[in-house]
Amino acid sequence: MSSVAPAGATSAPTLSASGPAPNPWAMALRQLDEAATRLQVDPGVRARLSACQRELTVNFPVRMDDGSLRVFTGYRVQHNLARGPAKGGLRYAQHVSLDEVRALAMWMTWKCALVGLPYGGAKGGVICDPRALTPGELERLTRRFATELAVLVSPEKDIPAPDIGTDGQVMAWFMDTYSMHRGYSQPGVVTGKPVSIGGSEGRLEATGRGVAFCARQAAERRHIPLAGGAVVIQGFGNVGGVAARLLNEIGSRIIAVGDAQGGVYDPDGLDVRALRLYAQEHGGVAGFPSATPISNADLLELECDVLVPAAIEGQITAANAGRLRCKLIAEGANGPTTPDADLILAQRGITVVPDILCNAGGVIVSYFEWVQDLQQLFWAEDEVNVRLRRIMGRSFDAMWERAEASQQTLRQAALDIAVARVAEAINVRGLYP
Repeated sequence: MSSVAPAGATSAPTLSASGPAPNPWAMALRQLDEAATRLQVDPGVRARLSACQRELTVNFPVRMDDGSLRVFTGYRVQHNLARGPAKGGLRYAQHVSLDEVRALAMWMTWKCALVGLPYGGAKGGVICDPRALTPGELERLTRRFATELAVLVSPEKDIPAPDIGTDGQVMAWFMDTYSMHRGYSQPGVVTGKPVSIGGSEGRLEATGRGVAFCARQAAERRHIPLAGGAVVIQGFGNVGGVAARLLNEIGSRIIAVGDAQGGVYDPDGLDVRALRLYAQEHGGVAGFPSATPISNADLLELECDVLVPAAIEGQITAANAGRLRCKLIAEGANGPTTPDADLILAQRGITVVPDILCNAGGVIVSYFEWVQDLQQLFWAEDEVNVRLRRIMGRSFDAMWERAEASQQTLRQAALDIAVARVAEAINVRGLYP
């Protein structure tokens, strides 16, 4: 066996519900093109928004536990910095690609602009299966990747956060590595850290809390009762799991949950607390007692009041959008619905709360964490949650009112608000030199 092994496959994850996933960068560019056309954005500004400002690809070695070297490929992409420093997560997954990271960075630009944060969009990732790595290998990979990204990141320039396959511990290793290079502690270089080293109260649940908030707001506007209503959730990590718990607490029946290993279904409602404990112990929800197994494809097509796709992009496509039987979709994942699917859903009267608002709770509280780190003044969790609800509520109202006034879908309204704000920042700043 060679002492240097390849970094691993880049095939699509097994969670994909309707065949090969569409190219996320093509999805993001189409969304931008449609919004720029509606807004009549200046051609020069449009060209700038259609390209990512910086793209870094790194191939770096990591010493494995058996003494061999393995070369991994990683990316960091900054889409646009007109409104402030770059902000966006780091994901560790086998399906990471440059086009995926480009799309996620663009969506982060729109997300931050929509909710009024002084950030531009960024994203990063490493092609790997973190579940196949030991804790020591994961730490060495993270520290080497942090070193490779040191040319881009800093509390003033680019602030990473957790995403798929990463967590607070990964952020702690990243922050420590960067701090060792600087010679003093720099907690503001990443967000999503443990509270003990400068993380924010409420950050872990923030994305799922925002999804539940948006689902409730949209259901109220659509006169869909959530107490007793049926909810289906694809993805059961920090986003889907928290949203399930919070919706269940207001009386919703969580009738089906799926993850990368499979799904479970109970029309009378799953015991969410027991399911979370089972998933933690068994590494997924598949096999949960007293529930019926269900595939991710079938799960998406269950009759329900609210569908929460909270896994990965490209799950609702033209191939399955016509078979969905939900009234409302609250997008917990980034890019779960393709543009072609959006058209079908709109024609069928299914309301979609778009990802760039629905899952923005994470970046909003990441912003709070960054501010707290810079000021060295920390807030209690109830204060964090009050501030989160205020920003999400204001942003939701602006999106909904624009959609009604302009006879648009919520996604069109959200993108128009966001793209207009970024275009304005570009125009106000001018062109250097």
